[in-house]
Amino acid sequence: MYNFAKTTFVKSASDKSGFIKDDLPQVCFVGRSNVGKSSLINMLCMQNTLARTSNTPGRTRLVNYFKVDGGFYLVDLPGYGYQKGSKSQSDDWDNMMDDYFVDNDKLKMVFLLMDIRRDVSELDFAMQSYLFDNDIPYKIVLTKADKLSNNEKFVRINELCKQLRYNKEALILTSADKKLGRQQLIDFIESCLVD
Repeated sequence: MYNFAKTTFVKSASDKSGFIKDDLPQVCFVGRSNVGKSSLINMLCMQNTLARTSNTPGRTRLVNYFKVDGGFYLVDLPGYGYQKGSKSQSDDWDNMMDDYFVDNDKLKMVFLLMDIRRDVSELDFAMQSYLFDNDIPYKIVLTKADKLSNNEKFVRINELCKQLRYNKEALILTSADKKLGRQQLIDFIESCLVD
């Protein structure tokens, strides 16, 4: 339906005054700062440098918009978990997320990304609760699956789904390096965009 290779960077927004408010639908990616959001977006769109990756966790404090084939936006939200001890920075992140999520009728799906190798953090639980409590549709995506053996993956999926109280049949397993989960993610995104 959409050619993900025809994805272009549109703009970055540092606060709600810069958010895109046109008629196109949006799907967004959120997760810890080092979870691999940018790498996953690059893998989806078959472009290595579309979304900027950083070796410094927490550097990206912007909401980044990418337009896919002229039809909808992929939105890369700032990572959480690396506000270096500053409560004001953490509050800024919370406020910007509220501004993005609340009354965003163009938002069709939130992909909550988690590293398959890591246990669920308090911030992951808080994000999941926020989405659930605000009736925002979300899907859990596990990243970096290539870093584990098949047996380790099986164990980790069961552990994480138990921690999250999430149906393991519903999650999507990905690896940006191996292109794992790309078509499954694309198919799911396209299903979310059908009215």
